[in-house]
Formats: sequence, structure tokens, C-alpha cells
Amino acid sequence: MFWFWFWWVHHGLMIVVDAVWWMMAIHLTKRPLWRVVASMFLSVQLAAVVSGMAGVDWPSHVPRAVFATVMVWHYLALALLLPAGAVCGYAWIRQCLVRRRATRQVSAAASPVGASSLTRREFIGAAASLAPPLFTIGLTGVTLARLDNLRVRRFTLAIPTLPRPLDGVTIAHLTDLHLGRLTCGRVVRDMVNKTNTLRPDLVLWTGDLIDYALSDLSEGIALVKAVEGRYGAWMTEGNHDLADDEGDFQRRVKAAGLPLLLDESALTDIRGYPVQIFGLRWVSGADPHRDHVTTLQLRQVMRQRHPDAFPILLSHHPHAFDAATKADLPLTLAGHTHGGQVMLDGRHGLGSVMFRYWSGLYRRGRSQLVVSNGVGTWLPFRINAPAEIVHITLRCG
Repeated sequence: MFWFWFWWVHHGLMIVVDAVWWMMAIHLTKRPLWRVVASMFLSVQLAAVVSGMAGVDWPSHVPRAVFATVMVWHYLALALLLPAGAVCGYAWIRQCLVRRRATRQVSAAASPVGASSLTRREFIGAAASLAPPLFTIGLTGVTLARLDNLRVRRFTLAIPTLPRPLDGVTIAHLTDLHLGRLTCGRVVRDMVNKTNTLRPDLVLWTGDLIDYALSDLSEGIALVKAVEGRYGAWMTEGNHDLADDEGDFQRRVKAAGLPLLLDESALTDIRGYPVQIFGLRWVSGADPHRDHVTTLQLRQVMRQRHPDAFPILLSHHPHAFDAATKADLPLTLAGHTHGGQVMLDGRHGLGSVMFRYWSGLYRRGRSQLVVSNGVGTWLPFRINAPAEIVHITLRCG
């Protein structure tokens, strides 16, 4: 029910914002050609939002660049520029009214010289209305180029409880592929090739294999199978995996033979020593008691724990680390945050506002958490939060 109302309110606000900006643009722009340009741009935006509300799979019928422009406009450009535009528009309208009163006493038969030239007021109005769409188009080009860049981020973790036989074991941590709308083509092939070049002992996935549509799941399953771990691969689910049909996603993944851990664990043998991998189900972000539910969830899963095995916890949401520290788990892997998506620097931005843990390595007592920025994204921009494959080396310490 939460997502139903969120969907409609979210798209409704997009339409309102588009309509407001269109009215401002028409008022500020006097030249017919510029009005047509502003109207065409906003017509595309409205068409995308309305078709999304109608359930049309709009992104599959248009180039990625067009879809990215729509997303950048609604999620970033308007968020940054609409408040400033509203203030400027108000000031401009007020100034126009004052000048109109002053010019009523002037003869309407003023000299026609320069009547067809661009006045200062017309230039300012055109700039105020057309700058945001131009900014959006330019930013889209920059962000799309960056989305296909994929780094390898390395961590060497000293773990006091790590058994000696596991010293030097390597893990490829993959998360938030979001296969579909924006993550496809070269970046997906690059992910497979770079991961396999690392020759990891374990490949561990922490959710959001697909973006939304189950139509992309077959390709996602093939990608998971294409990534090679010397001792195997395991995965858990993310919120985007469940958006289309939760039951069908889980059924198809398990039917394909992939080790999907849903409040479950799996034992594997690495260098003659048992390693136990735990995976948590996704807990809805709308649940106000998420942390308490996760604690109870992990407590239940820990009943499967083998005392002689080295444990690793997989959770899509990084806040499960709080419960993991209470359970004295030495290593937790998580994703979901996209590294904060939009960060001013390594410490300030959306990540620090929305999450306790959003990117990199965190320690508490004997427990450690690694949060990956992820491979893909459902938004067409990353600012100071680059896409990544995480490579972890475990050391006795």
C-alpha cells in the first residue's frame, strides 16, 4: 500500500512541477520560437511521466539518453533550479507590473526603431526559462559518460577471529547491478571481465540484481553465472528485485540454480576450513521498526550458525550492521546506498543524510562492515560516488 501511494504522489508531484515551470517559462519568454522550444521540452517530460503512470514501459521504447534526460530533469535539475527560478520569476513579474503602470502614460506610438531586436528584459526572461533545460541536457551527457566507468576498490581486512587457513582469502563483492534501464551494454560486460580477472575465492552479491522489470531477470541470471568464484557464489535479494513480483523473482532465481539466501545460510569449504554465509531477506524501508525487525530476523537466522565455521553476513541494507555487531559477526557486506549517489565529498551529501553507513569500511568492536557503491544505478547520475566492484582480502590480525 505504501508503494502504491508513493508511486501516485511521486508522479503527481512531477506533473505539478512540470506545469509550474512551463507557466513560468511562457510568462518569461516573449519570443514565439523560444516559447515553442520550452513547450516542446516540457511536453516530452510530461509525456514520460504520464506514460509511466499509465504503466507503459516507456524506457524500453526510447534511447537511454532520452530517458536519462527525463530523470535528470525531475530528480536533480528541478530540485536545484526550481526554487531559484521561482524567486527570480516572482521578482521579474513584480518588476513587470511596476513598469507597466509607469509606461501606461507613454504613447503607444513609440518609435518602432529596434522593435524587432532583443531587449534586455527579453534576454533575461529567455535565459531564466531556457537555462534549466539546457543545463539538464548538458548534465545528462556528462553523467551518462560517467555511468559506464567502473572502478575496482580494494580492502585488506585484518580480522582477529579469522582462522589461519583462511588468511589471504579474497572476495569479490558485487551489488546493485540494476540491470535494465541504465545499466546495460559495455558496463555489464566490463563488470564480468574485471571480476573474473580478479580470480576471487568467493563472489558475494548483496541485492538489486535487476532494476524493476522481471523481463531483465533472464539476462541477470546469466550474468551471475558468468562471474566465477573459485569456491562458489552466493547472493541475497534487494528492494528493486521485488518491485515487479517478489514471489516470481525468488522462484525464478532458485529454479535457475542460483544460491539465493533468504534468511538462510550456506556452508562451503575453503582450504579445508568451513565458511558459513548468511543472507537476509529485504525488510521494507516503509517499516518504521526496520532496525528492530532486522535484529529479530538475524537472531532467528543465527540459530543456523555452526560454531566451528567462519561467518559472513550478506544484507542489502547496511543498517543490518547494528544487529550484526550484537551477534558478534566479524564481517558484513551490504549495498543499497549507491555510495550516497550525490556527495559533496567523502563525508557530506545524501549518503550521510540518509544512512548511518553509506560507503566503504566501518568498524565496531570485532565486527567490520563493507558497503559497496554498487555497479549500476536507477538514477542517471553519480556525483562523488563512483560505480565499483569491491575486492576484499581477509587477513589474520
